[in-house]
Amino acid sequence: MFDLKTINSVVQQLEEERGIPRDKTLEAIAMAFATAYKKEYGKKGQIVRASFDQNSGSVEFWQVKIVVDRNQVIMEGDEEPETDLKDTAVEDIKIRFNPEQHMLIEDARRIKKDAAIGDELVFPLEMKADFGRIAAQTAKQIIIQKIREAEKVSVMGEYGQKEGEIVAGIVERVERGVVHIDMGRAVGVIPYEEQIPSERWKTGDRIRAYLYAVEETPRGIVLKLSRAHPKFLAKLFETEAPEIAAGTVEIKAIAREAGSRSKVAVISHDSHIDPIGSLVGQRGVRVSTVTSELSGEKIDIVEWNEDPALFIEEALSPAEVVSLELIDEQHRAIVIVTEDEQSLAIGKGGQNVRLAAKLTGWKIDIKSASGDKEEDKEDEDADETKTETAPAAA
Repeated sequence: MFDLKTINSVVQQLEEERGIPRDKTLEAIAMAFATAYKKEYGKKGQIVRASFDQNSGSVEFWQVKIVVDRNQVIMEGDEEPETDLKDTAVEDIKIRFNPEQHMLIEDARRIKKDAAIGDELVFPLEMKADFGRIAAQTAKQIIIQKIREAEKVSVMGEYGQKEGEIVAGIVERVERGVVHIDMGRAVGVIPYEEQIPSERWKTGDRIRAYLYAVEETPRGIVLKLSRAHPKFLAKLFETEAPEIAAGTVEIKAIAREAGSRSKVAVISHDSHIDPIGSLVGQRGVRVSTVTSELSGEKIDIVEWNEDPALFIEEALSPAEVVSLELIDEQHRAIVIVTEDEQSLAIGKGGQNVRLAAKLTGWKIDIKSASGDKEEDKEDEDADETKTETAPAAA
Protein backbone atom coordinates (compact mmCIF):
# COMPACT_ATOMS: atom_id res chain seq x y z
CA MET A 1 0.00 0.00 0.00
CA PHE A 2 1.16 3.54 -0.72
CA ASP A 3 0.31 7.06 0.44
CA LEU A 4 -2.77 7.47 -1.73
CA LYS A 5 -3.56 10.95 -0.47
CA THR A 6 -0.17 12.29 -1.58
CA ILE A 7 -0.23 10.45 -4.91
CA ASN A 8 -3.74 11.63 -5.80
CA SER A 9 -2.87 15.18 -4.75
CA VAL A 10 0.16 15.19 -7.08
CA VAL A 11 -1.87 13.70 -9.96
CA GLN A 12 -4.58 16.35 -9.55
CA GLN A 13 -2.04 19.17 -9.26
CA LEU A 14 -0.23 18.11 -12.44
CA GLU A 15 -3.53 17.93 -14.31
CA GLU A 16 -4.78 21.34 -13.15
CA GLU A 17 -1.56 23.38 -13.17
CA ARG A 18 0.44 21.81 -15.99
CA GLY A 19 -2.30 20.31 -18.13
CA ILE A 20 -0.89 16.78 -17.89
CA PRO A 21 -3.69 14.20 -18.31
CA ARG A 22 -4.32 12.02 -15.26
CA ASP A 23 -3.82 8.79 -17.23
CA LYS A 24 -0.35 9.94 -18.37
CA THR A 25 0.77 10.52 -14.78
CA LEU A 26 -0.62 7.15 -13.63
CA GLU A 27 1.10 5.49 -16.60
CA ALA A 28 4.41 7.09 -15.51
CA ILE A 29 3.91 5.84 -11.94
CA ALA A 30 3.16 2.30 -13.13
CA MET A 31 6.20 2.31 -15.41
CA ALA A 32 8.36 3.51 -12.52
CA PHE A 33 7.14 0.66 -10.31
CA ALA A 34 7.90 -1.85 -13.09
CA THR A 35 11.42 -0.44 -13.54
CA ALA A 36 12.09 -0.54 -9.79
CA TYR A 37 10.79 -4.12 -9.52
CA LYS A 38 12.97 -5.31 -12.38
CA LYS A 39 16.05 -3.56 -10.99
CA GLU A 40 15.57 -5.13 -7.56
CA TYR A 41 14.13 -8.57 -8.33
CA GLY A 42 14.15 -9.07 -12.12
CA LYS A 43 16.31 -11.30 -14.29
CA LYS A 44 18.35 -10.43 -17.37
CA GLY A 45 16.15 -9.78 -20.42
CA GLN A 46 12.94 -10.03 -18.39
CA ILE A 47 10.08 -7.75 -19.45
CA VAL A 48 8.19 -6.47 -16.42
CA ARG A 49 5.02 -4.41 -16.45
CA ALA A 50 2.94 -3.01 -13.63
CA SER A 51 -0.50 -1.54 -13.02
CA PHE A 52 -1.30 0.94 -10.27
CA ASP A 53 -4.80 1.31 -8.83
CA GLN A 54 -5.17 4.87 -7.56
CA ASN A 55 -8.32 3.97 -5.64
CA SER A 56 -6.86 1.15 -3.54
CA GLY A 57 -3.17 1.97 -3.86
CA SER A 58 -2.38 -1.60 -4.86
CA VAL A 59 0.24 -2.49 -7.48
CA GLU A 60 0.28 -5.64 -9.60
CA PHE A 61 3.28 -6.91 -11.56
CA TRP A 62 3.45 -9.14 -14.65
CA GLN A 63 6.17 -10.76 -16.66
CA VAL A 64 5.67 -10.52 -20.42
CA LYS A 65 6.86 -13.13 -22.90
CA ILE A 66 6.76 -12.72 -26.67
CA VAL A 67 5.64 -15.68 -28.78
CA VAL A 68 8.28 -16.65 -31.39
CA ASP A 69 8.79 -19.38 -33.97
CA ARG A 70 11.81 -21.67 -33.71
CA ASN A 71 13.03 -20.41 -37.10
CA GLN A 72 13.19 -16.84 -35.78
CA VAL A 73 15.61 -17.52 -32.95
CA ILE A 74 18.98 -19.06 -32.15
CA MET A 75 18.49 -21.66 -29.42
CA GLU A 76 21.12 -22.44 -26.80
CA GLY A 77 23.69 -24.82 -28.31
CA ASP A 78 22.94 -23.75 -31.90
CA GLU A 79 25.74 -22.38 -34.02
CA GLU A 80 25.23 -18.78 -35.02
CA PRO A 81 24.92 -18.58 -38.83
CA GLU A 82 27.41 -16.42 -40.68
CA THR A 83 25.37 -13.73 -42.39
CA ASP A 84 26.19 -10.67 -44.44
CA LEU A 85 23.98 -7.95 -42.93
CA LYS A 86 24.12 -5.98 -46.19
CA ASP A 87 22.36 -8.78 -48.06
CA THR A 88 20.07 -9.94 -45.24
CA ALA A 89 16.48 -8.73 -44.95
CA VAL A 90 15.42 -7.46 -41.52
CA GLU A 91 12.83 -10.22 -41.11
CA ASP A 92 15.51 -12.86 -41.75
CA ILE A 93 17.81 -11.74 -38.92
CA LYS A 94 17.64 -14.20 -36.02
CA ILE A 95 17.67 -13.23 -32.35
CA ARG A 96 19.07 -15.24 -29.46
CA PHE A 97 16.33 -17.06 -27.57
CA ASN A 98 15.89 -15.88 -23.96
CA PRO A 99 13.46 -17.97 -21.86
CA GLU A 100 12.79 -14.89 -19.70
CA GLN A 101 11.67 -12.90 -22.72
CA HIS A 102 10.52 -15.41 -25.37
CA MET A 103 8.20 -18.39 -25.63
CA LEU A 104 8.10 -20.83 -28.54
CA ILE A 105 4.81 -21.02 -30.39
CA GLU A 106 4.25 -24.70 -29.50
CA ASP A 107 4.66 -23.95 -25.79
CA ALA A 108 2.48 -20.87 -26.00
CA ARG A 109 -0.39 -22.88 -27.54
CA ARG A 110 -0.37 -25.20 -24.57
CA ILE A 111 -1.33 -22.16 -22.48
CA LYS A 112 -3.43 -20.30 -25.03
CA LYS A 113 -4.83 -22.30 -27.95
CA ASP A 114 -5.12 -19.38 -30.37
CA ALA A 115 -1.69 -17.90 -29.60
CA ALA A 116 0.07 -16.46 -32.66
CA ILE A 117 3.64 -15.40 -33.41
CA GLY A 118 4.25 -11.92 -32.02
CA ASP A 119 1.58 -12.20 -29.31
CA GLU A 120 2.43 -11.27 -25.74
CA LEU A 121 1.61 -13.65 -22.92
CA VAL A 122 1.54 -12.28 -19.37
CA PHE A 123 2.31 -14.11 -16.14
CA PRO A 124 1.68 -12.64 -12.68
CA LEU A 125 4.70 -11.94 -10.50
CA GLU A 126 4.94 -12.06 -6.74
CA MET A 127 4.06 -8.74 -5.11
CA LYS A 128 7.06 -6.92 -3.67
CA ALA A 129 6.71 -3.71 -1.73
CA ASP A 130 10.23 -3.47 -0.32
CA PHE A 131 12.26 -1.73 -3.00
CA GLY A 132 15.89 -0.86 -2.40
CA ARG A 133 17.19 2.71 -2.34
CA ILE A 134 18.72 2.50 -5.85
CA ALA A 135 15.54 0.99 -7.30
CA ALA A 136 13.43 3.68 -5.63
CA GLN A 137 15.72 6.41 -7.02
CA THR A 138 15.40 4.88 -10.49
CA ALA A 139 11.61 4.87 -10.12
CA LYS A 140 11.67 8.55 -9.16
CA GLN A 141 13.75 9.42 -12.23
CA ILE A 142 11.39 7.50 -14.51
CA ILE A 143 8.37 9.37 -13.08
CA ILE A 144 10.09 12.75 -13.54
CA GLN A 145 11.11 11.86 -17.11
CA LYS A 146 7.65 10.65 -18.10
CA ILE A 147 5.97 13.67 -16.53
CA ARG A 148 8.31 15.98 -18.45
CA GLU A 149 7.50 14.16 -21.68
CA ALA A 150 3.76 14.42 -20.99
CA GLU A 151 4.11 18.11 -20.10
CA LYS A 152 6.02 18.73 -23.34
CA VAL A 153 3.19 17.12 -25.34
CA SER A 154 0.64 19.20 -23.41
CA VAL A 155 2.50 22.47 -24.02
CA MET A 156 2.98 21.64 -27.72
CA GLY A 157 -0.75 21.03 -28.01
CA GLU A 158 -1.67 24.25 -26.19
CA TYR A 159 0.66 26.59 -28.06
CA GLY A 160 0.34 24.70 -31.33
CA GLN A 161 -3.27 25.93 -31.40
CA LYS A 162 -2.09 29.49 -30.76
CA GLU A 163 0.42 29.53 -33.61
CA GLY A 164 -0.45 32.44 -35.89
CA GLU A 165 -2.01 34.42 -33.02
CA ILE A 166 -0.91 37.22 -30.69
CA VAL A 167 0.30 36.03 -27.28
CA ALA A 168 1.43 37.93 -24.19
CA GLY A 169 4.11 37.38 -21.57
CA ILE A 170 6.57 39.02 -19.18
CA VAL A 171 10.11 39.95 -20.21
CA GLU A 172 12.47 37.67 -18.31
CA ARG A 173 15.75 39.05 -19.62
CA VAL A 174 17.42 40.58 -22.66
CA GLU A 175 20.55 38.71 -23.66
CA ARG A 176 22.76 39.45 -26.66
CA GLY A 177 19.96 41.32 -28.36
CA VAL A 178 17.43 38.50 -27.88
CA VAL A 179 14.38 39.16 -25.70
CA HIS A 180 13.48 36.16 -23.51
CA ILE A 181 9.86 36.05 -22.36
CA ASP A 182 8.20 34.08 -19.57
CA MET A 183 5.02 32.65 -21.11
CA GLY A 184 4.04 30.62 -18.04
CA ARG A 185 4.45 27.04 -19.25
CA ALA A 186 7.01 27.81 -21.95
CA VAL A 187 9.75 30.27 -22.89
CA GLY A 188 9.28 32.76 -25.70
CA VAL A 189 12.09 34.44 -27.62
CA ILE A 190 12.10 37.43 -29.94
CA PRO A 191 15.26 37.34 -32.11
CA TYR A 192 16.88 40.69 -32.86
CA GLU A 193 15.66 40.69 -36.48
CA GLU A 194 12.05 40.19 -35.31
CA GLN A 195 12.08 43.24 -33.03
CA ILE A 196 11.04 46.82 -33.71
CA PRO A 197 14.42 48.63 -33.87
CA SER A 198 13.37 51.61 -31.74
CA GLU A 199 12.01 49.52 -28.85
CA ARG A 200 13.95 48.80 -25.67
CA TRP A 201 12.67 46.22 -23.18
CA LYS A 202 13.62 45.55 -19.58
CA THR A 203 12.93 42.75 -17.10
CA GLY A 204 9.34 42.77 -15.84
CA ASP A 205 7.82 44.54 -18.87
CA ARG A 206 4.61 43.04 -20.23
CA ILE A 207 4.92 42.37 -23.96
CA ARG A 208 2.69 41.20 -26.80
CA ALA A 209 3.99 39.52 -29.94
CA TYR A 210 3.03 37.32 -32.89
CA LEU A 211 3.65 33.59 -32.39
CA TYR A 212 5.03 32.34 -35.71
CA ALA A 213 6.62 29.01 -34.68
CA VAL A 214 6.57 26.47 -31.85
CA GLU A 215 9.80 24.49 -31.61
CA GLU A 216 10.79 21.50 -29.50
CA THR A 217 14.35 21.71 -28.16
CA PRO A 218 16.40 19.66 -25.66
CA ARG A 219 15.71 22.40 -23.10
CA GLY A 220 11.96 22.33 -23.64
CA ILE A 221 9.39 24.07 -25.81
CA VAL A 222 10.52 27.39 -27.29
CA LEU A 223 8.03 29.86 -28.77
CA LYS A 224 9.40 31.95 -31.64
CA LEU A 225 7.83 35.41 -31.45
CA SER A 226 7.90 38.52 -33.59
CA ARG A 227 6.85 42.16 -33.34
CA ALA A 228 8.21 42.97 -36.81
CA HIS A 229 6.18 40.37 -38.75
CA PRO A 230 3.55 41.81 -41.13
CA LYS A 231 0.98 39.41 -39.69
CA PHE A 232 1.45 40.97 -36.24
CA LEU A 233 0.07 44.17 -37.74
CA ALA A 234 -2.77 42.21 -39.38
CA LYS A 235 -3.71 40.52 -36.09
CA LEU A 236 -3.70 43.84 -34.23
CA PHE A 237 -6.18 45.26 -36.74
CA GLU A 238 -8.26 42.09 -36.45
CA THR A 239 -8.48 42.73 -32.70
CA GLU A 240 -9.50 46.36 -33.17
CA ALA A 241 -11.85 46.02 -36.17
CA PRO A 242 -14.81 43.62 -35.80
CA GLU A 243 -15.34 43.85 -39.57
CA ILE A 244 -12.04 42.01 -40.14
CA ALA A 245 -12.82 39.35 -37.54
CA ALA A 246 -16.20 38.83 -39.19
CA GLY A 247 -14.66 38.54 -42.66
CA THR A 248 -16.58 41.52 -44.07
CA VAL A 249 -13.35 43.45 -44.56
CA GLU A 250 -10.20 41.60 -45.63
CA ILE A 251 -6.56 42.62 -45.44
CA LYS A 252 -5.18 41.57 -48.82
CA ALA A 253 -1.54 42.63 -48.49
CA ILE A 254 0.88 44.30 -46.11
CA ALA A 255 4.27 45.93 -46.73
CA ARG A 256 6.06 46.81 -43.53
CA GLU A 257 9.25 48.41 -42.29
CA ALA A 258 8.78 47.73 -38.59
CA GLY A 259 8.75 50.76 -36.31
CA SER A 260 8.88 53.20 -39.22
CA ARG A 261 6.06 52.83 -41.73
CA SER A 262 3.64 50.28 -43.17
CA LYS A 263 1.19 50.11 -46.02
CA VAL A 264 -1.95 47.99 -45.69
CA ALA A 265 -4.20 47.07 -48.63
CA VAL A 266 -7.83 46.25 -47.73
CA ILE A 267 -11.00 45.25 -49.54
CA SER A 268 -14.63 45.15 -48.46
CA HIS A 269 -16.92 42.23 -49.30
CA ASP A 270 -19.95 44.40 -48.47
CA SER A 271 -20.65 47.41 -50.67
CA HIS A 272 -22.16 49.25 -47.68
CA ILE A 273 -18.96 49.08 -45.63
CA ASP A 274 -15.95 51.34 -46.21
CA PRO A 275 -12.84 49.12 -45.78
CA ILE A 276 -10.48 52.01 -45.04
CA GLY A 277 -12.90 53.55 -42.55
CA SER A 278 -13.23 50.20 -40.78
CA LEU A 279 -9.51 50.16 -40.01
CA VAL A 280 -9.23 53.86 -39.23
CA GLY A 281 -12.25 53.92 -36.90
CA GLN A 282 -14.15 56.93 -35.60
CA ARG A 283 -11.76 59.85 -35.22
CA GLY A 284 -8.92 57.45 -36.05
CA VAL A 285 -9.19 55.60 -32.75
CA ARG A 286 -8.58 52.11 -34.20
CA VAL A 287 -5.50 52.95 -36.23
CA SER A 288 -4.18 55.07 -33.34
CA THR A 289 -4.42 52.10 -30.98
CA VAL A 290 -2.43 49.93 -33.41
CA THR A 291 0.12 52.70 -33.97
CA SER A 292 0.62 53.04 -30.20
CA GLU A 293 1.25 49.31 -29.84
CA LEU A 294 3.88 49.57 -32.59
CA SER A 295 5.78 52.45 -30.96
CA GLY A 296 4.44 55.14 -33.27
CA GLU A 297 4.78 53.29 -36.57
CA LYS A 298 3.02 55.23 -39.36
CA ILE A 299 0.35 53.23 -41.18
CA ASP A 300 -1.03 54.01 -44.66
CA ILE A 301 -4.30 52.22 -45.40
CA VAL A 302 -5.23 51.91 -49.09
CA GLU A 303 -7.94 50.10 -50.99
CA TRP A 304 -6.89 46.97 -52.85
CA ASN A 305 -7.81 46.70 -56.53
CA GLU A 306 -7.62 43.83 -59.01
CA ASP A 307 -6.45 46.29 -61.66
CA PRO A 308 -2.67 46.57 -61.05
CA ALA A 309 -2.56 50.13 -62.43
CA LEU A 310 -5.24 51.37 -60.04
CA PHE A 311 -3.68 49.42 -57.17
CA ILE A 312 -0.24 50.97 -57.82
CA GLU A 313 -1.82 54.45 -57.83
CA GLU A 314 -3.45 53.70 -54.46
CA ALA A 315 -0.23 52.23 -53.08
CA LEU A 316 1.75 55.41 -53.89
CA SER A 317 -0.58 57.62 -51.86
CA PRO A 318 -0.43 60.26 -50.54
CA ALA A 319 1.26 61.19 -53.85
CA GLU A 320 -0.99 61.95 -56.85
CA VAL A 321 -0.20 60.06 -60.07
CA VAL A 322 -0.43 61.89 -63.43
CA SER A 323 -0.10 58.80 -65.63
CA LEU A 324 1.10 55.22 -65.40
CA GLU A 325 2.44 52.69 -67.90
CA LEU A 326 2.69 48.94 -67.18
CA ILE A 327 5.36 46.79 -68.84
CA ASP A 328 3.94 43.34 -68.21
CA GLU A 329 6.88 41.26 -69.44
CA GLN A 330 9.18 43.02 -66.94
CA HIS A 331 6.48 43.35 -64.27
CA ARG A 332 7.45 47.01 -64.14
CA ALA A 333 5.41 50.20 -63.78
CA ILE A 334 6.57 53.60 -65.04
CA VAL A 335 4.76 56.24 -62.97
CA ILE A 336 4.63 59.91 -63.95
CA VAL A 337 4.04 62.50 -61.23
CA THR A 338 4.32 66.26 -61.12
CA GLU A 339 7.63 67.73 -60.09
CA ASP A 340 6.07 68.92 -56.82
CA GLU A 341 4.80 65.41 -56.03
CA GLN A 342 7.98 63.57 -56.99
CA SER A 343 9.67 63.70 -53.59
CA LEU A 344 6.39 62.71 -51.91
CA ALA A 345 5.98 59.72 -54.24
CA ILE A 346 9.53 58.58 -53.62
CA GLY A 347 9.43 59.29 -49.90
CA LYS A 348 12.25 59.83 -47.42
CA GLY A 349 15.09 57.52 -48.37
CA GLY A 350 12.87 56.02 -51.09
CA GLN A 351 10.59 54.50 -48.43
CA ASN A 352 7.20 55.32 -50.01
CA VAL A 353 8.00 53.82 -53.42
CA ARG A 354 9.82 50.89 -51.79
CA LEU A 355 6.78 49.99 -49.67
CA ALA A 356 4.45 50.48 -52.66
CA ALA A 357 6.58 48.03 -54.68
CA LYS A 358 6.46 45.45 -51.88
CA LEU A 359 2.72 45.92 -51.46
CA THR A 360 1.86 45.50 -55.14
CA GLY A 361 4.64 43.14 -56.20
CA TRP A 362 5.58 45.45 -59.13
CA LYS A 363 8.85 47.27 -59.79
CA ILE A 364 8.07 50.97 -59.81
CA ASP A 365 9.96 53.79 -61.58
CA ILE A 366 9.00 57.31 -60.54
CA LYS A 367 9.50 59.99 -63.20
CA SER A 368 8.80 63.69 -63.27
CA ALA A 369 6.11 64.98 -65.65
CA SER A 370 8.25 68.03 -66.51
CA GLY A 371 10.90 65.89 -68.15
CA ASP A 372 13.56 68.24 -66.78
CA LYS A 373 14.31 65.92 -63.90
CA GLU A 374 13.98 62.18 -64.14
CA GLU A 375 14.62 60.00 -61.13
CA ASP A 376 14.56 56.22 -61.17
CA LYS A 377 13.36 54.93 -57.80
CA GLU A 378 12.74 51.35 -58.73
CA ASP A 379 12.69 49.12 -55.66
CA GLU A 380 15.85 47.04 -56.04
CA ASP A 381 14.54 44.49 -53.55
CA ALA A 382 11.30 43.87 -55.40
CA ASP A 383 12.84 40.96 -57.33
CA GLU A 384 13.58 39.13 -54.11
CA THR A 385 10.75 40.38 -51.92
CA LYS A 386 7.26 39.13 -52.65
CA THR A 387 4.16 40.87 -51.37
CA GLU A 388 3.37 39.89 -47.79
CA THR A 389 -0.20 38.62 -47.74
CA ALA A 390 -2.16 38.52 -44.52
CA PRO A 391 -4.49 35.55 -43.91
CA ALA A 392 -8.15 36.09 -44.45
CA ALA A 393 -10.15 36.36 -41.23
CA ALA A 394 -11.98 33.22 -40.26
